[in-house]
Amino acid sequence: MRDHHVILDRELAERPSGYAGPNLSPSGLRLVPHTLADGVHALMANIPPKDNNGLVSGRDAALVIDAGITPAVSEQILSLAGELTDRPVRFLVNTTYHGDHTFGNQAFPADTVIVSSRANKENMTDLGYEKQVRSGNMYGDEAVFDTVTRWRTPDVVFDSFAEIDLGGRAVQLWHFGPGNGPGDTVVYAPDARVAWVGNLLCHEGIAPMLLQGGPEPYLRTLRAMKAALPGLETIVPGHGPAGDGHAAIDWLVTYLERLHDEVVTAVEAGRTVEETMAACTDPWAERLTPALAAAMARYKVPQDIAQQAMLALCRNLHRLNVLATYRLYTR
Repeated sequence: MRDHHVILDRELAERPSGYAGPNLSPSGLRLVPHTLADGVHALMANIPPKDNNGLVSGRDAALVIDAGITPAVSEQILSLAGELTDRPVRFLVNTTYHGDHTFGNQAFPADTVIVSSRANKENMTDLGYEKQVRSGNMYGDEAVFDTVTRWRTPDVVFDSFAEIDLGGRAVQLWHFGPGNGPGDTVVYAPDARVAWVGNLLCHEGIAPMLLQGGPEPYLRTLRAMKAALPGLETIVPGHGPAGDGHAAIDWLVTYLERLHDEVVTAVEAGRTVEETMAACTDPWAERLTPALAAAMARYKVPQDIAQQAMLALCRNLHRLNVLATYRLYTR
């Protein structure tokens, strides 16, 4: 087997037969504030798995997490920030380079400093290609990208750790290594024990997306995060419900370990990709985990629809993960 620790330049272009990814269209999106601590707010999408955002304010300034998929979504974020705090939005952190988190950067004021990992900025070079990739998740609403006229990139980058002082409140930025992408950035408010984790981590029981790497680098990243943030209580993912941070890490570690072992076994046995998909354990074969089902119940949507949609999405993402891992270990 060839070296499978290399992170690919671009996302895996191949998708499994019949694959349907998450619907990230901003159509119908409304961000609902949830106050997690004084000055700490999760801005949760009313229709999962559309994008969540965040706002943290201190004595002197406020910080927004992720900019949304279009300038119109950014305007919604900035409007909510104005309602939730009288502090100026001086900082915007991009948790990933993906367009649904960064296309809205252009709508933020020029004096708002955009911060992210160096690896994220290095992947923000080809707007046309990024629009093409994200169009697969627009479900007919690709025209919204006409309003994205430039890809405003981070003004300040960091390699592994940075800290922003908002005045009486420090916000930590961590890059533990590759996961969903090469530059996943975690935004941690230690006094509130809350972390915004972008695409790196979801609520326990939701499938990840292996787009630019394999299970082993991802596992190292998750273990580094768990060790560095022992006080973490709540995660706000880029998509889906908020939940217990360490439970989410532990669940995902178990999933990725099993995925790695089962795909390696299949490859060594000479199985085809179709045979490998059939042989790998599907955690969503029957139902959502109880913790995830309870978290989904917090959304004001019919629960039979919500659970069916989340099950279908997780099954599709799982098949994508098997395919990505198989291609990585056989190329």
